Amino acid sequence: MTYPHGRSGAVGRAGWRARGAAAVAALTALCAGGQGVAHADTTAATKAAPSTAVVRGLDVSGYNPHVDWEATAARGAAFAYVKATEGVSYSSSYFAQQYKGAADAGLIRGAYHFARPDVSGGRTQADYFLAHGGKWKRDGKTLPGTLDIEANGRGDACWGLGRSAMTSWITAFVNKYRAQAGRYPVIYTSATWWASCTGNYRGFGRTVPLWIVNQSGTPTPLPAGWKTYTVWQTADSGPFPGDQDVFNGRPKDLKTFALGDYTPPPPAPSWPLMQQGLTGQQVTTVQYLLDAHGASLTVDGRFGAGTRDAVISFQKSEGLTADGIVGPNTWQHLVISLRQGDTGAAVKAVQEELKAHGIAVTVDGRFGTGTRNAVITFQKSRRLAPDGVVGPGTWMNLVS
Repeated sequence: MTYPHGRSGAVGRAGWRARGAAAVAALTALCAGGQGVAHADTTAATKAAPSTAVVRGLDVSGYNPHVDWEATAARGAAFAYVKATEGVSYSSSYFAQQYKGAADAGLIRGAYHFARPDVSGGRTQADYFLAHGGKWKRDGKTLPGTLDIEANGRGDACWGLGRSAMTSWITAFVNKYRAQAGRYPVIYTSATWWASCTGNYRGFGRTVPLWIVNQSGTPTPLPAGWKTYTVWQTADSGPFPGDQDVFNGRPKDLKTFALGDYTPPPPAPSWPLMQQGLTGQQVTTVQYLLDAHGASLTVDGRFGAGTRDAVISFQKSEGLTADGIVGPNTWQHLVISLRQGDTGAAVKAVQEELKAHGIAVTVDGRFGTGTRNAVITFQKSRRLAPDGVVGPGTWMNLVS
């Protein structure tokens, strides 16, 4: 997706990605603070669930004015999203031909709206979107409209809105779209922006489909509130024009999604990409594990400069690329195999993760019988060998 008015995303993606990334082999990652970060810690990323590798698609805008849709379909594209509007003053002059071209080539397609919370309210922009291509039809070939909500590449990343105001803005758009179109829109966003600009608001996860942007080779971490995703933007270039996407499901599931409600499967277990700017349970786990390796962090679930510095120190000590980003390689060095009788910060990390998964356990840093039983319960729920030992496989399932 692009900003403004279909120009290149080098600025408009607001630093969420570096240009030319490929889905799995890329050495780029989402970043905090608007600066692209190239690093080597994503190369060992666990591959996504098989279903996400099958149904491929793309998203385009006026920046891709002349798409050969027949050739794109022949290369394997099954769906497409087309930019329709931005704010309340721009509608793409290429939208009609792109939208029709995708449908004529047999692709299931939908429209998206680039949010401008700085210029008008959410209801107003939903109305504008609906009036300029964003409507949905239950015809099996039209995807629900998408709200593209991301960082402002030319100013304050949150468009001048506080977290509560931003949440209210999104809610107004979502509710207006649902009332008029008859179903919830998709929300396109990243975990980093969501944490920064909504304060990890969790209220949309049960009803609103998620289109996650993460070009590190894994769709996780997901924004707060969502346990899975429907579409994953994997790269900004590839075999198709525009951005590259995958659908979380099978071809018949894509049509089900076009027709109405669809519940996608949860992401396959993988090591999440953690970096400065993120907050939440996974950050808490990173901090506990760093402390277990000799750091002295305040465990507050906020990946700030102090946590980044501690990550860099740890990476240097382990001979890893010292980029301050916790990707698969760093995770696998951080985690410690634990069993009954162990104590310390790493045990607290396990206990906190078990609690986050809804399993009752006391967080006291002591791996006693209660913790072992909780680990076995979790392992059984994930179809892991129920041995009560927290090894790399159990760790990955805990933090995924």
